[in-house]
Amino acid sequence: MGIVSDIFAGKRYAVLGLARSGLATVECLAASGAQVVAWDSREEARAAVAAKAELADPAEIDLKGFDGVVVSPGVPLNKHPIAMHAKLAGVPIIGDIELFALARPALPRHRVVGITGTNGKSTTTALVHHIIETAGIPTRMGGNIGLPILGQNPLPDGGVYVLELSSYQIDLTQSLDCDVAVLLNITPDHLDRYNGFEGYVASKARLFGMQSAGHVAVIAAEDEPSRKIADDLKGRAVVEVRSGDIDPAAQAGWPSLQGPHNAQNAAVAIAVARALGIDEATIEQGLQSYASLPHRMQRVRELNGVLYVNDSKATNAASTAPALAAYPPVDGRKRLHWIVGGLAKTDNLDECAPYFGNVAHAYTIGEAGPMFAELLRASMAVDDSEMLSAAVRRAARVAQPGDVVLLSPACASFDQFRDFEARGDAFAAAVAALE
Repeated sequence: MGIVSDIFAGKRYAVLGLARSGLATVECLAASGAQVVAWDSREEARAAVAAKAELADPAEIDLKGFDGVVVSPGVPLNKHPIAMHAKLAGVPIIGDIELFALARPALPRHRVVGITGTNGKSTTTALVHHIIETAGIPTRMGGNIGLPILGQNPLPDGGVYVLELSSYQIDLTQSLDCDVAVLLNITPDHLDRYNGFEGYVASKARLFGMQSAGHVAVIAAEDEPSRKIADDLKGRAVVEVRSGDIDPAAQAGWPSLQGPHNAQNAAVAIAVARALGIDEATIEQGLQSYASLPHRMQRVRELNGVLYVNDSKATNAASTAPALAAYPPVDGRKRLHWIVGGLAKTDNLDECAPYFGNVAHAYTIGEAGPMFAELLRASMAVDDSEMLSAAVRRAARVAQPGDVVLLSPACASFDQFRDFEARGDAFAAAVAALE
């Protein structure tokens, strides 16, 4: 059934964008007794809500008197006409997370963990959720991961909602007071949507601005912007963590949490679990039993002694760098075969450069392939493979037992694939076809 709340009864909302979160939003509002106007450019999406909402484009109707315009996080507010149209009508633009925040007082007693950062959000969200489950506490995971939070049934008394929050979702939220708010890291990303890097940093910082003073902030203070946010919260309940907090011997016992980036993810998850009152033995059990998310350092197959790893979620160089760092040479022999490329976000791989020494061979693909091939040739052997399936076949021919074939593209997928999931699935299919 999902979340239903009397707080929306008799109110008027416009919903723009009817993908998963938009559909769940219409369901929630209509079931709660709100009047809903909904729109999507796709006819089949409009048809799915025709029985529950009036169909009209919020950017073209009179919005005066509406209680809010609920937009998909994918709508670029710095370019879309809805932003000015709603502002002139005096109507707030919000997202489904803000509706969840508004509904919270009517839900059974619960806590909320909100997790943001440029890289590692999904893994950390899933890891925190897993540790909470291991502790036997009722929990739901949502936001930028899994099912839309409004479409999930409310938790019973004492439950914990764990939300992955992109900067876009935070931009659309005004009143989410997280019991534990988390910042993993901040590196340049999504700058087409912000007024420079400072605007992107300010978006992340807003998660803490919405918090009550007594609630906990967990911050991985390993980059300058994150340290600055932590410093600005002095006097609050701030827990600073670092990758170096993790004992490498302990991490070796967590099969799905290898590499320095996962040390940061684990350090954060441990701090969150402690803030929730979970005991150390349960935390350790959760770390040991956690299984990788699809497309995030996911072990796909071992064939002829070669490990194939799907890290398709790495859509920028900063998120690929830790994956390269996770596979250093063994006994002086480089063992990493790196598949890289797609639709480039920048014209360099500077964040990856410190780990070029780990790479035996690179296989470049997609639109960025020729540029990256030129860039990498001075540091390693390069095959400009163009197509992902060709890269997998060529890497399989060259790789020796003990080697790792890693898809970690450092690029968006949209030149050749619908999304990073489709790219990861194509990699897995190509690996499955090997003999």
